[in-house]
Amino acid sequence: MKKEEEKRLEMYGGVFGGLIPLLILIAFLITLSIAQRGGTQAFWAGGWVALSVGLLLAKNKNHYISTFMKGMSQKNGIVIVVAWIFAAIFGQIVQAAGLVDGILWFGLTTGAQGAVFTVLAFFLAMLFSVGTGTSNGTYLALLPVLYPAGVLLGADPTMLAVAILGGGVFGDNVAPVSDTTIASAYSQGATLNGVVRSRFPLAISASIIAIIVLFFAGGGGTVADVPEMEAANLDPKGLLMLISLAVVIIFALAKRHVVESLIYGNISAIILGLVTGKLNLGSVFSIPGNPGDSTGLIEVGIASVTGTIVFALFILALTQVMIDSGVMDTFLKWVQKRNIKSHRQAEFSIMSVAGIASVVISASAPVLLVIGSTFVNPFGKRFNLSPERRANVMECMVVVVFFMIPWNLSVIVWYNTLTSTAQAWNVAYPSLLSSFLNPYSWAMLAVLLFSVITGWNRTLSNGVSRKDGDTELSEVKEA
Repeated sequence: MKKEEEKRLEMYGGVFGGLIPLLILIAFLITLSIAQRGGTQAFWAGGWVALSVGLLLAKNKNHYISTFMKGMSQKNGIVIVVAWIFAAIFGQIVQAAGLVDGILWFGLTTGAQGAVFTVLAFFLAMLFSVGTGTSNGTYLALLPVLYPAGVLLGADPTMLAVAILGGGVFGDNVAPVSDTTIASAYSQGATLNGVVRSRFPLAISASIIAIIVLFFAGGGGTVADVPEMEAANLDPKGLLMLISLAVVIIFALAKRHVVESLIYGNISAIILGLVTGKLNLGSVFSIPGNPGDSTGLIEVGIASVTGTIVFALFILALTQVMIDSGVMDTFLKWVQKRNIKSHRQAEFSIMSVAGIASVVISASAPVLLVIGSTFVNPFGKRFNLSPERRANVMECMVVVVFFMIPWNLSVIVWYNTLTSTAQAWNVAYPSLLSSFLNPYSWAMLAVLLFSVITGWNRTLSNGVSRKDGDTELSEVKEA
């Protein structure tokens, strides 16, 4: 107990004092979004103010500085940042090498327009995110290509944007290489294969519902006239860049590190671009003619995520402050005191904790690690819920909330890439608050509620499936 108290970051105002920095950041994000001035660089000021106020509220200033520096330098965060860099370079290269041109040609030639294109974009995002295990990398690589092509081909801008957002969630939800899949499995002592296998029916059910919604709501836009697409050239050779997309997915599925897979994708995209004549070595890298000019696509790709990376550091720091100041610990202890008597109630409690934690902690893997080990594992064992079931209820609820809340890290990455892409192509784009329309997350919520209420897909620690949904605690043996 003394050890825990020594580690606790003490704030004036107690636990509420630890919550104030996040509330300040949220206020900045909502204000800027309503004023239609949102964007990661605009959000920097909010992060700075939030961290500065937190310093004033901290009783031990050195402890506070150490806490948020620990958050900024955490291993998971650095891996994500590196993956973003190479995913952003990949997106820039395949775009410059004509993939948008090829997709526009394909859409006009085959009629894959409007809602059909929106569904296709959702499927491609699902495929890429499953292969790489990164939703953020999916947005950085695919939005610059799929979004402008889809808008020009008559897709509804809002539904197309959230279709790509939702497709990226699918991979985070089930990919064996995803940090969230790994965190949810190992925090419960479950095998990775067991979690992926048992979670797949939930994820595929949610994706089918999302596809149906997108098919009926994803069209309605105006297909641009061919003269308006002259800048794109409508060249089918651009579709060859899908080979580099396949390279990334194949290496990722072969259990290579996501960064390694993306580097191979970058290299193959450059080679294909040179072979088709869409790229030259000077466009990839060259010594600029004037000081300050770009050195090429590699620099442009990295520069496109600089704003996101800086804001991510603020998010990671605030998340660590939330954890070390005891905000989540206080909430978890409160939940454990509730009068829970059945499997269904236990799973609803896990859902509630995961949902609330996703609102206040802006990075999904840390959410799972914090609540997984401190609450879900011991709490779920009381009701003999299997490790896989505990991991699935917890993680599926995280993807419901995390990928809709506008201040969460992945949504910020998605929106920053969306706005910069739309502005470059001079096409319409929705507000940041459109993240609340994420079709996959809403579909997953419906599937998860059905599963918890009916007991479908529920397993106990002895391997038995329970579909009654309401077994009393007195009937359950301790795990």
